[in-house]
Amino acid sequence: MLMDFVFAFIIGGVICTIGQLILSYTRITSARLLVLFVVLGVALTALGLYEPIVQLGGAGATVPLTGFGYALANGAIEAVEEDGIMGALTGGIKNTAAGIGAAILFGYLAAIIFKPHTK
Repeated sequence: MLMDFVFAFIIGGVICTIGQLILSYTRITSARLLVLFVVLGVALTALGLYEPIVQLGGAGATVPLTGFGYALANGAIEAVEEDGIMGALTGGIKNTAAGIGAAILFGYLAAIIFKPHTK
C-alpha cells in the first residue's frame, strides 16, 4: 500500500512538473495549458498509452487534468460499445458529470464566500 502512495506522488508530480516547465519556459498561457492537458489525456487514452500510467500511478494520474481527458475518452469508448455512435457524444459527459457538477458547485460556493471583484 505504501508503494501505491509513492507511485501516485511520483506520477502526479511528474505531470505537474511538466506543466510548470511548460508555463515557465514557453509563452503558453495557463488556460491553453489546461486545454492541452485535457486533449493530451484524451489522445493518450485513445492510443492506449494512458491506461498503464493510471494502473501504476492511480490518483496521481487520474486527478490532474490529463486524468479528466482520460475519463472523457473512457466514457466515450464505453458508451460507443453500448449505444453505438451516439455514445461518442454522450459517454464522456456521463462519465465525468460528477466532477463537472462538483466544480460548478464549489466554484459557486467560493464565489459566494469570498465575494470576488473585477479588476
